[in-house]
Amino acid sequence: MSIFKRSTPPLLGVDIGTSSIKLLQLSKAGSSYRVEHMAIEDLPEGAFAEHTIQKVDEVGSAIRSAIKRSGSKAKHCALSVSGSAVITKVINLPSDLDEDEIEGQIEIEASQYIPYPRDEVSLDFEILGPSAKNANVVEVQLAASKTENVETRQAVADLAGLSAYYVDVEALAMVNAFELIRQREGIAASDVTALLDIGDTRSALNVIRGDRSIYYREHPFGGRELVEETMRRYGLEPEESKFWKRDEEAPAGFEDEVLEPFRQNVIQQIGRALQFFSSSRDYASINTLYLTGGGASVGGLAETVSAELGLNAEIADPFKGMKLSPRINVAALDRVRPAMVTACGLALRGVE
Repeated sequence: MSIFKRSTPPLLGVDIGTSSIKLLQLSKAGSSYRVEHMAIEDLPEGAFAEHTIQKVDEVGSAIRSAIKRSGSKAKHCALSVSGSAVITKVINLPSDLDEDEIEGQIEIEASQYIPYPRDEVSLDFEILGPSAKNANVVEVQLAASKTENVETRQAVADLAGLSAYYVDVEALAMVNAFELIRQREGIAASDVTALLDIGDTRSALNVIRGDRSIYYREHPFGGRELVEETMRRYGLEPEESKFWKRDEEAPAGFEDEVLEPFRQNVIQQIGRALQFFSSSRDYASINTLYLTGGGASVGGLAETVSAELGLNAEIADPFKGMKLSPRINVAALDRVRPAMVTACGLALRGVE
């Protein structure tokens, strides 16, 4: 199985997160796409943690439930590995090598970047194209993950009745989805934009120029902090405390006493994340910061980021302009648009 292999059969993009499974199927609709099937299924606590599937049966069962609710009949899927579970590196090789020669050179070069025995690693590469700095050099994207990470994802797909046709790198899947936004908004290939993916317990800053990720780093904050403070303050169960995700009426004092302190904490964390980027060798001025992930749905967050950090911030919406199948619940989709970016990037592998 190839990490970068293009997919031909209809497939489901399956994003496995700490708190839920996000599932999406797209089809081609003229020059755009159509949302055919979608579902989100909660995961039991601890089923997925630290980028690793800890409870195969529970995750497989959740995917199976999500497929049933979505109504999809697809038999193939695309999943991803992320964070510390995957190593990516752009390396430079002579441009006169053919693909077989590049593959052989990759095997030699990989040992410099992979801290595991070669027989324990799934390795793949994609030729990005000529280097902008040297016409005699071609840039190659290397991706590697411990084989057990790939095999575990294959196992949960099997349990759900799917074939894991494609295993992607999460950061690259997000870039794939963002390309829709970039083209739609007329963002120049030379412009630098960033995605801040606010997950349940971790967030990741993914800085993009054109169709490439030039910087990626995770940070230990996420939407669970808001959920836990809401539970503590109002004595609610976990699902009850997520009323803000469902656009339901909030308890008295929630906006000022819980939500605003959370927003300010996120602002501080984003500031730190941007400081890490500014100190990197890849630093370049970011034109727009797009917020993705479940935490991006927090009311007023993008506006607060813009006001407090002086940086244009927007909520990422990969579905804007897409057609929707009659079976799609529009209100449900509207509530989760920014949380579906990775699933969208994975689902696109089936219609490219």
